[in-house]
Formats: sequence, C-alpha cells, structure tokens
Amino acid sequence: MAGKRIDIMDLRQLFRLKKENLSNRKVAEVLNVSRNTVNGYIHLIKAFNLKYDELLKLDESELLGLFPDKSEIQKHRFNQLSEYFSYLEGELKKPGCTLEALWREYFEKHPDGYRYSQFTYHFANWRQKIKGSGKLNHKLANQLFIDFTGKKLLIVEKSSGEIIEMNVFVAILPASGYTYVQAIRTQSKEDLIAVLNDTLSYYGGVPKAIVPDNLKAAVAKSNKYAPIINKTLKDFGLHYGCVIDPTRPYAPQDKAMVEGAVKLVYQRIFYPLSKHTFFSLPELNNAIKALLETYNNYRFSQTNSTRLQEFLSLEKQYLQSLPDQIYLIRHFKKLKVQKMGYIYLSDDKHYYSVPYRYIGKQSEVIYTSSSIEVYVEKQRVATHKRDYTLGKYTTNSDHLSSSHKAYSQWDLGFFQAKARHIGDNTLEYITELILQRQYPEIGYKQALGITFLVKEYPTSRIENACKRALNHPTHSYHTILRILKNGLDKQEEFENDNQASIPKHNNIRGAETYK
Repeated sequence: MAGKRIDIMDLRQLFRLKKENLSNRKVAEVLNVSRNTVNGYIHLIKAFNLKYDELLKLDESELLGLFPDKSEIQKHRFNQLSEYFSYLEGELKKPGCTLEALWREYFEKHPDGYRYSQFTYHFANWRQKIKGSGKLNHKLANQLFIDFTGKKLLIVEKSSGEIIEMNVFVAILPASGYTYVQAIRTQSKEDLIAVLNDTLSYYGGVPKAIVPDNLKAAVAKSNKYAPIINKTLKDFGLHYGCVIDPTRPYAPQDKAMVEGAVKLVYQRIFYPLSKHTFFSLPELNNAIKALLETYNNYRFSQTNSTRLQEFLSLEKQYLQSLPDQIYLIRHFKKLKVQKMGYIYLSDDKHYYSVPYRYIGKQSEVIYTSSSIEVYVEKQRVATHKRDYTLGKYTTNSDHLSSSHKAYSQWDLGFFQAKARHIGDNTLEYITELILQRQYPEIGYKQALGITFLVKEYPTSRIENACKRALNHPTHSYHTILRILKNGLDKQEEFENDNQASIPKHNNIRGAETYK
C-alpha cells in the first residue's frame, strides 16, 4: 500500500466518499492525502471483495485487522515474496520463461503483493546477495561452455621414462554448474571432436549451443561479431543439432563461468592428482573420473543442493536427444577433377572417379574414415568407400566416357594377352615391365606403347628387340623404341646368324671343342 497510513476516522470518511462514487483523486483532495495512498486502500478493499456498507459497520479492531500499520503490511508482503525467490531462480532457467510471466503468476495469487517494478527490485537484490552477480542469467540446457586448462597433467612413458604433458579439457553447463573434465593428448581438431563426443555422451543430451573460447581447433578466423567456424566443427554442430557460438574476443564476462570452473578444477582435481604418477592416458582419465564424481556431488551450504542434483532435477530434461550415432569426423578438401576423370586424395595417394563431364572442374571432397563424397557446384556427384591402397584407382564405370571405360579394364592379364600375339619374348618383357613398377598404371601405358609398335615394325623385330632388352636392369617403352630405331635388333639377328655359320676347326679354344 503506497503513501502514508490514515487514521480510522479518515478511513471511514474514505468509505463514505467512495460509496458516493467520488474519484480517487477527489477523495485524496478531501482527506488531504496523496492519491497513491487512496489507491492503495482501494486496492486492498477490492482484494477483500468487501462492500463499503459492510466496511462502515466494522469496529475499530476489525478495521485494524484489515488495514494494519504500513510497516506490518510491508513486512508481511516481503516475507511472502521472499519465499518465492528460490522458485523464481529455478523457473527462470527454463526455456521461454520470463520474469514478467513469473510476476503475473505471483500477483494472481497475491493481489495485495508487489507491483512489477518493486517485485523485480527485491528479486534482483536477493540474487545479488546469493549469487554474487546477477549479470548473466543462464537458461537451462541453453549453452555448454568449453575450454582447455592453462596447466597440464603428466603421464610417464614406462618404456623410456619420458614425461609427457596431457591437455585437459573442461566443459560446464552454466545453469546447473554440472562439469565434465577429460585429459587428451593434443588440442587438434581430431582430439577436440573426440572429446566433444565423449562430453555429450556424459551429459546424455545436447544443449542449444556449444561455446568455445576461440580455440584454434574450432575457429578458423576470429571476429568480435561473426567468427568463422571451421567446417569440421560446424559439421559436428549440424550432426548434433546445435550451434557453435564462440565467445567474443576481449569479453571476459562471456567466459567467466568456465574460467571459474577451471580454477575449481585446479583445486579439486589437479592438486589431488599431483600426488600420484600415471603411466597411461586411460589410467589418468580414470582417476579424473573418480574426482569429478566427488566434485559434482559437492553440496553447497546456501542452496543445500549439488551440481548433479541441479542437473538431474532441472536441466537434463531440457537437453535435446542424442542422435543414434556419434559424429565421425569429416575432412574437407578442394580438389580439381583430373583429365582422366579422377580426383587424387593425397592423404592416401589414391584416385577416385568422378563423372567425366566434370573433368577440369573444381570439386569439394568431404571424407571420413570410411567414405568419400565429391561435390561440384554444391551438388554431390560421386560417392565411394574409402580405400587406403597406395597408388590405386577406385572407379565407378558409370563415371567414365567410352574411351575411359576401355582404360578401366587395363590390368596385367590384359597386356599379357596382347603381348602373347607378338611372341614369348614380348610377353616376358611386358610382364616384367609392369611388375617392376611401384604404380602399375605407369607400366600399363608403356606396355600399350610397345604393343602399338606393330603398326610400324614387324612382330619379328619387336620380338628380337624385347629379347635383347631383357638383359637390361630396367624395362621401358623407350628402350624398345631405341633398339628398333637404331637397328640393334637386326644386329643381334646378324650376330646370331654369323655365330651359327662358323666352321669347325682345330684352333677353337675353350672348355669344349667341336668334335
């Protein structure tokens, strides 16, 4: 009730004047009090649902019971509201809840309670005292803050005694304070994705946003207003149905919650672990897991609750469901489709076919540990199972033009069949030529060249050239061509003829003589 309190005589006068339908302003002028004072009494009268005739019949003690001293009214109203503070704090964390909606709920139950401005004023004061700062109001399941600790934990390599530093990842749901900690080897993109998979599995659900602190493995390019997220992490967010929303550079308030968690992790986890020696990463993480359970079950004296209880009772139900499968990291590369209709994945030194009409086009290749997808102008044009065989070709025959389809049939047997038509020496030479190459495709092309020499030279000359070249340490198309061009195959034939025509005589020396 606003304004000063009036005595019983003036109160009865107020009833009479209102009974005569005078306005609150006019009543205030007659009683020489503020209009807010009159408004306050009228508000109480309406709340009691009493008629002015009934009020005029009440004695002084009954009226004092209905309209107590201002200090008593204020005390009663504040005590009534203060009982709501913890409830309001919990409800505000729920998605879609607003302070105005909570005030309407409160005022409907307590029509004599505080108006909205006083309601918010008292609640803000309470939050300031209890929480330390009311600046950030964290919604349930809205954000997951992630970061790496500045300090590192250690493991000792048993075989060598080498001390290896392990990075420590920390995640926190700020509304409940529920925290996850895990040691990993590096802060690389691959390790970050792996630990994020483990984190969401630990929470059993997905928040609306994951908030990294501008980690190199997450942010391709920092910007105060629109940081560029790397494609792999953006793809991770799409898989889980959440967004990646890095904190703003030079905005400490954005990451205060996770930095506070890191300090506590130093106290509750790092310090106890410093007294032990660990010889493997799994061993270290098992120790972290045990301490983390104690950390999340720590009971706060002010709220008589734990992080785990807050998470289970308030926050977990608002997390989005996990997908059926965890995210498999996908890599992204821009590659040109080569003249033969393949893209070359340098990671595996392997070729994958693309429809021949895209030859010369720039493509984006997205690949996981098990599959390859090729996109041209944002359209997927090819998919393959990933093959780790070095120097090989993975081919979909539908991708090839008619001339390329013939090329796709090349193998050792194909060229052996062609060489067999020329002769045994050519067959032996081409077989060795193909098998001596690390990448058989290079041998295929040279073998094809040798078989095409029949268009220029008789098969007998090619046979002699191959016979002569079999003694060379390496085999090639150019060796055969050089022998033919220089006529060396004929020279060998001439030498053989001469040797066969030498007459027998007694001057022959050697291990054996003609008889």
